[in-house]
Order: sequence, then C-alpha cells, then structure tokens
Amino acid sequence: MLIRSAVPVVLGALVIAACGSEQSARPTSPAPSPASATEVDGPRPRLAMTYDGGVLVLDAETGKVLLDEEREGFLRLNPAGDERHVLVSGAGGLTALDTGAWTEEHGDHGHSWTAEPRLTDFTIAAEEPGHVVPHHGRTTVFDDGTGQITAFDPADLADGTPEVETFRAEQAHHGVAVQDGHGNLLMTVGDDESRSGIRLVTAAGSELAASDQCPGVHGEAFAGEVALFGCEDGVLLVEGREITKIDAPDAYGRIGNQAGHESSPYVLGDYKVDPDAELERPTRVAVIDTRDASLRLVDLPASYSFRSLGRTPDGDALVLGTDGALHVIDVDAARVSASVPVTAAWQEPTDWQQPRPLLEVVGATAYVTEPATKQVHVVDLATRTVVDTLDVPQVPVELRGVAG
Repeated sequence: MLIRSAVPVVLGALVIAACGSEQSARPTSPAPSPASATEVDGPRPRLAMTYDGGVLVLDAETGKVLLDEEREGFLRLNPAGDERHVLVSGAGGLTALDTGAWTEEHGDHGHSWTAEPRLTDFTIAAEEPGHVVPHHGRTTVFDDGTGQITAFDPADLADGTPEVETFRAEQAHHGVAVQDGHGNLLMTVGDDESRSGIRLVTAAGSELAASDQCPGVHGEAFAGEVALFGCEDGVLLVEGREITKIDAPDAYGRIGNQAGHESSPYVLGDYKVDPDAELERPTRVAVIDTRDASLRLVDLPASYSFRSLGRTPDGDALVLGTDGALHVIDVDAARVSASVPVTAAWQEPTDWQQPRPLLEVVGATAYVTEPATKQVHVVDLATRTVVDTLDVPQVPVELRGVAG
C-alpha cells in the first residue's frame, strides 16, 4: 500500500496529515531576493561543514566563515538538489540551509548572486531522518522511523515555499526512495529487521515492477537515468520498468555506498566481503557498467571509508584512501590511473559518526577534510594537484559543497 497527499507549504502554521500521522512544516521566511543580495561576476561555491555542536558555511575559495550556527546533537548534510541549499539532518527532522550563493540562468548566460547564509525555517519533520535523493528535478526524503517519504521540487526553495508530497512505505526501515519525472516512486522494501529489494510504484500506489533479489538493499546512484541499488550479493539495476540483478563475484559481496554520474554509464561502489566484521576496512571497489550489466573489481593500495567515494567531471572514479591519497580510477579500464597525495595516513574509526577524512566533489574541484589538523584541502581535478588548504575553526565531521 502507498498513500499519497500533496500539501503546499505556506507562511504560517501548517500541519501535513499523511497516512495516519502528522508532519509539521515550520513557518518559512522569505528567501533573499536579488534586491537584498549582491550580484557577482560568476558562481561562488560554498561549503557547509558540520562539527560537534553546529554547522558552518564557508566561502569555498577563501575558507572564510560566513555562518556559524550552533545546534545540538549529531548533524548530517544532504544535497537539496538546487546547488544553493543543503538539508541539515538532526533530531526531529531536516532543515534547509541556504548557503547564500546561486546563479540564475538566462539562456546563454547566467547572473550570479551572493547573500548572507542562513538556516531557514523550512523543516521536514522525521523521527529518524534517512537518505535524501535529488533526481530529475525532485528531491525525496525517507524517514527511517516511520517509513514516510516526502518529495518536493528543490527549485521552490528559493521562494521558501515548496509544495511537498508525502507517501508511506508499507513498513518502516532504513530505506531510500526516488521520485521520477512522471511522479512514480522507486523505493526499497524492508522492515526493522531486514531489507529485501525494491518496488516501482505509481503515485497512486499501483505496482509497475518489483524485485526481492536484493538482500540488505542499501544506497542508490544513477548513471544518467539508470538507477542502481546496492545489495549484499551484488546490485540491482533499474531502467524504466526493467529490473536486472548483477551478482557479485563473491557469495557475500556487499555494495552499500555508490557514486554515479550524469553522463557516464559506470557506477562506482564500495565492496565488502566479511558479513561478520564489526568494521571491515575494504581495499577493493566495484565498477558497474550499466550498459552490459557487468561488475568488475579494482584493487586499491589502501582501505577507505563510506565517505571516500566520488567522481570526476569526465566520469572517472575517485576514492580517498587511508594512505592519504586520492586515487583516480579509469572506469573504462577498471584500474587505478593516478594517486594524488593529500592528507597524512589515517585509520577509519569504529564509530561511523566519528570524524575521518572525507571527499566532496564540486565541479572540477575536490575538497578533502583532514580532521586531525582542522583543515580542508582543495584539489584541482584537472591538474591532479593540491592547490590550496583552508584552515577551519572546528574539527570537520561532514562536508557538503554547492556550486553557487
């Protein structure tokens, strides 16, 4: 069963009733308009960074702190889908953070603006905020605690008043959902004990396709319009209504974190083989070719963490290793083609919430955090060199960039 409601978020108090529960959206204040902003000569990328006790917004070019918002509890950062806002996950839900940099496209050119960053009042309530997926002009949020799914158009965040649609999975679980351009939902299936596969359903709840051949389903990525979901024994590919299982070369070959690309047919995935490990430190990654449903493994000179995966603008894969190097993988050849020293060697902590170096890619620039030194290193992906290092006032936990 899938139940849907569509509710516009408006100024003033509002309660969204969905599937027998309530979801509140706080009053939203108007977003900065060009009249209250400054026009600049080009996009100004910015970085949102969480630390133990709050979230910062940094000028990505200078490292200058533009906003320091104190917030209690463990915070996560998610792409909102508009290259301006970031969704901050915390206790009780997700809140839109306006980084204060954006570009308005006008055919063959654009006008770029900057304003003061701010934590907005637009909040999606959630018992356990989970995966956030921007795709095809829609951003979809999954609440692991209730199974509620919330979707909206990220372009509406500029006005502070997105219209949200809410749905409900049959059972709550650590899941993920994606809404396509036709309003259909691609969503995981599971409960609080296990997860088994995916379903493709219409907005009204009619099932278009399904597969239960994905034990432990986790994470998603896209190669263009082809979707990929990780399993404990391979991956599921979804193209239109067709679902294809790609088996891992090992009986247990878990792929739980992936990095896709808009114009590349390849998807990068992590790869773990020990079902009993408290913390496995893998030294191989998977490269999946969505054209022929093939999966190849690539050996790395070091292990990596779930925050280590990324892609270059031309589609090659990136893995930040515990040896401190950013490893570039030629996805056509499925081999490491270059390694760029960035940080000191490090070890992944047992607690997944603890800081560790991570990789964030914005356009042709990679940002790599180094918590031990309270720094963010800037890597030019074209030249494969570290071109700058930004000193930050707090130990970085998560990092999310916007192109502005």
